[in-house]
Amino acid sequence: MSPLQELRTLIARHAGAERPATVHTHVPGLIVATSYVPTEPIHHVFEPVFVLVAQGSKKIMLGERAFRYGAGEYLVVSVDLPISSHVESASADRPCLSVGLTLKPATVATLLLEIAGHAPHVTESDLPGLGVSKAPQELFDAVLRLLRLLDRPGDALVLGPSVERELLWRLLNGPQGGMVRQIGLADSRLSQISHTIRWIRANYAQTLRIEDLSEMAGMSVSTFHRHFRAITTMTPVQYQKQVRLQEARVRLLSQPEDVATVGFSVGYNSPSQFSREYSRFYGVPPGRDAVHLRETAARIVHS
Repeated sequence: MSPLQELRTLIARHAGAERPATVHTHVPGLIVATSYVPTEPIHHVFEPVFVLVAQGSKKIMLGERAFRYGAGEYLVVSVDLPISSHVESASADRPCLSVGLTLKPATVATLLLEIAGHAPHVTESDLPGLGVSKAPQELFDAVLRLLRLLDRPGDALVLGPSVERELLWRLLNGPQGGMVRQIGLADSRLSQISHTIRWIRANYAQTLRIEDLSEMAGMSVSTFHRHFRAITTMTPVQYQKQVRLQEARVRLLSQPEDVATVGFSVGYNSPSQFSREYSRFYGVPPGRDAVHLRETAARIVHS
């Protein structure tokens, strides 16, 4: 059995073979997912993560940029990004199978300290916050060892951290190594921008002051703008708008509130502006979208 075939077998077994599923395993931060049909785009915020596709393909939209990755390719996200993602290729005979691992800054930082002087040298520049690459054999091997631990929970407690370190080491030595490295560096530009991104996510309903954000990042306004856009592909105002609209969509689905109230709760002072920007972003007005979301959720629950 080839590494890719074994990877598919392990993912299918631990994610379940009867219906689409995303399963958080007992190995901290390790997720396996299956989908038997192409899916509609889902808007959400990706936190730092590594995702490897074993079968099928996925597509991510970050602002106006599209990223596709299929069997044998992996995605690295190094900063909280509001994206649209969906399964592009999947069928009952060949479901989309993927495995993901949360990239924890503390774990990356610890590894960088331990390998000081031996880490691959990366010149810090305007690195983006998301990238796709072909997985080398060494990375496949590390992912497989991590998945095999799902069958041996006792071993996972002892061996899991060391296998995770190996996986991170492979990522650090790969084409996305610069992004991974910056996740663990407190003084990196990525870390500085991440700090302001976390603030925007926590305070999305507040009025945005670029001067305050640039001061928070320890940069001039022009430098902050340049690095923020290079990492996220959008301006801080555009980023805040996407976070607001994504939060509004969650509230429309989960809370029995009228459209105007939801708009006010996420920071819009004008119901018409909220409806206009929501329609432009999602393609339908918020009221109609809320009905569609609830009907879809009801069908899934009763299927």
